[in-house]
Amino acid sequence: MILLTGATGSIGSRLLPRLLETDQAVRCLVREPRRLGDNRVNVQITMGDLREISDPYLLRQAMRGVDTVIHLAASIRDQPPHPVEELNGLATVRLVEAARSAGVRRFVFFSALNATSVQRTRFFRAKWIAEQAVKASGLETTIFRPSIVFDHSDPWITLLRRLSFLPVVPVSGDGLSEYQPVWADDVARAVMADLSSEDSADAREFDLVGPETLTYSQMSTLVGRIAGRARPLWHVPLPLMHLGLSTLHKIFKEAVFATWQEAELMTVPMTSPQGTADIEALKVKPRS
Repeated sequence: MILLTGATGSIGSRLLPRLLETDQAVRCLVREPRRLGDNRVNVQITMGDLREISDPYLLRQAMRGVDTVIHLAASIRDQPPHPVEELNGLATVRLVEAARSAGVRRFVFFSALNATSVQRTRFFRAKWIAEQAVKASGLETTIFRPSIVFDHSDPWITLLRRLSFLPVVPVSGDGLSEYQPVWADDVARAVMADLSSEDSADAREFDLVGPETLTYSQMSTLVGRIAGRARPLWHVPLPLMHLGLSTLHKIFKEAVFATWQEAELMTVPMTSPQGTADIEALKVKPRS
């Protein structure tokens, strides 16, 4: 049995049909089963999400009979009263502990490129904490670190698309942070290759990037053009961006189109020094 979190996200929605083609049963931890579409009748469902992973009953139910956990679910903004640190860091720690207690053999975790303990953004620091828990679990582990995943539903791409509704697209700082966007379907193929690998290593790590390097400004322009809303860019000094988005958040709360947390993510480069070597080692030729 495979337990999949984040099954309705940009990667999960591509991965789930591939998992269903294998001979293993799949259980999805989801809050809205209807978002699974037609696949909801082909999987086992445990109701819940990152905000509820502190519930021991939910965890026991989710882990029952599971051999492999694939943890994709993540959040790039706070979901009050739950901060990003809990949703991405502590939730993963709890999931790992539950997996170990339930006798799960393998844990596959999606972190992010350049997640370290000293990153300026809370999201990346939380992902680093989660990585440490996975590494120390004693399970067979794979840690994937993707750059920005491009797909219509990816949180980063969604944010850029939302900003294109404005007369000008605000860009945090100089917009020169670099990324190597990787297609969601290529990421799903990489996961399947890892699951079927005969590599005997108990701990594997892969940077998942595409063949092109684009700056934040270049991606903002490209996403706006694809959305049919080509807009000029407005490079906003970081202190002013922080003030503006923080003020909007106080007014509109969680309905705000973007938060400072999300805008700040776009100041952190997400590139890999080895380029596409890791994803190609999994026999996936990434598309641009």
